[in-house]
Parts: sequence; structure tokens; C-alpha cells
Amino acid sequence: MLFVTIWPVFALICLGFVLRRAGFPEPGFWPAAERANYVLLFPALLVSTLATAPVRDPDILRLGGAVVVMIGIAALLMLLFRRVRPMPARRFGPALQGVVRFNTYLGLAIVASLSGEAGLERAAVLLAVAVPLVNVLSVMALTDGAAAGGIRGLVQPVLRNPLILACLIGIAIALVGSGLPHGTGRFLELIAQASLPLGLLCVGAALRPAAMRRDMLPLFANTLVRLFAMPALAVLVAGAVGLGGVETLVLVVFAAIPSAPTAYVLTQQLRGDGELMAGIVTAQTVGSVLTIPVVLSLAGLG
Repeated sequence: MLFVTIWPVFALICLGFVLRRAGFPEPGFWPAAERANYVLLFPALLVSTLATAPVRDPDILRLGGAVVVMIGIAALLMLLFRRVRPMPARRFGPALQGVVRFNTYLGLAIVASLSGEAGLERAAVLLAVAVPLVNVLSVMALTDGAAAGGIRGLVQPVLRNPLILACLIGIAIALVGSGLPHGTGRFLELIAQASLPLGLLCVGAALRPAAMRRDMLPLFANTLVRLFAMPALAVLVAGAVGLGGVETLVLVVFAAIPSAPTAYVLTQQLRGDGELMAGIVTAQTVGSVLTIPVVLSLAGLG
């Protein structure tokens, strides 16, 4: 039943890959579609979901704390590994992003399939906490903590991120309790309906199988850590902080999904090893088709 529930999500990714390789509709469509989703459609989904989320619920607050603990432990272990196996920032950055970043479209699609609106609300809160954190960690890893402009260079990209701004707006509306007035909620919901299907198609279009031919051992190791060790860590953290069933599902799903294609863009911008990052994203996405149902079943969440 778990596989039946989530296979359409991966089918959309496969469809995006096939369409891109077939040249349909045209090469320029995919970057434009990804940009429109990132700037408009996905922020609309976050605002409309968070505006009615029970953000004062203690369970949701514990979920926010749990994701910080999980990402913090993973980042610390990666730093310790780097002390044992030294590597330049241009390669450590992709390795860290492969462990702590996540594909938001895939995560929300799976959560929505398994737990509906309640899961989406909790996932949106998780994103509000995790997206700024993983962005700062990613920049620091790629620059050895010496981002251009110092603290300002770290903070400005975070504050300009449309997803983070959407989360802040949605949480502010939820805290005020006013809701989205005069039909704006329905307007945003209509825009948001296109976000996840288009996002998943773009994920498939961004896959680069040729990048997996290089650095096969690091790719394999990073994929194992991301798809198996991170969900195990999520289960431990969820138990330690006493998360409820839906909150545990959300945390484990976001720990079990692959890294985001946007990690490749950031890696290229900061002169990291783009080929390694592309290989990590592709290998994890392909592997997650099989591992996510297995991980969720073993965790008792299927």
C-alpha cells in the first residue's frame, strides 16, 4: 500500500526526465518553469498552508526543534569525518549538502500523499526552520566559513530566498489569526495546485545520469548516508523529543528523501565541484525510489 500511494510521485519525476531528454517542449522551458515555481508557485503553497497551521501547537514546536537537532548532529558528524579524511571545501560542500539538504517538492508530495493537510501544515513549519539553516550550512561548507561579505554574505541570500520569505509571511498570518481575507486564500490555493506536479517534473528534468560515472565510491557512500543513516537518525531524534505520529512521519520523510537539485546551482556559484554535486543528486534520487518505501516500512510509518 505504501508503494501504491507514493509511486505516482516518482512517476512524475521519471516523466520529467523523459520529456527533457526528448526535447519537449523545448530546452528553454525547464529553467523558466523551475524559476516560476521557485519564485511564485511554491511560495504560494507555503503561505496558503502555513496561514492556517496551528503554529502554537507544542507538537509542531517540538518538530521544529527536532529538525534543528537532526541537521546539527549530521553536520557535526560530517565535520568530524572531514577531520579524519581531509578534503577541500569545493568537495566537502557537495558532500555536506548531500547529507543535510532535501528535495522540498518530493518531501511535500510524499507527506501530502501519506498524511494529507495535517502533514502539509507540519511540513511547511519544518521548512520554515530547516531551509534557512541548511542554506547557511551549505554556504559555510563551500567557502570554509569565509563567505564573501562575512556575516552579511551569509544572511543576505537567506533573506532573499522566496521560500523563506513565504514561510515568514505564512507564520505571521497564522500567529495573528486573521487568515487570508477576501478570497486571497482560494487564489493562492489555485496557484499552489500547480507547484508540486511542476516541481517534480523539473526534478526529473534536472537529473544527470552521466555525472554518476565519476567518483563512484564517494557517490555510493554519500547516498547510503543520506538514504539510510539520516532516516535512522530522524527516528532516534523523534523518539528522544517525543514527537507524535504525524510529526515523526514528516521528520523521517524529509530525512529519507534525496538532496535538492538547487544544491548544484549553489555549488556552481561558489566554485565547488559541480559534477560531484550533480552525481550525488542523481544517485540519491534514483536510489530513493526503492529506499523510501523500505525506510518508512521499517520505521513503522507505512
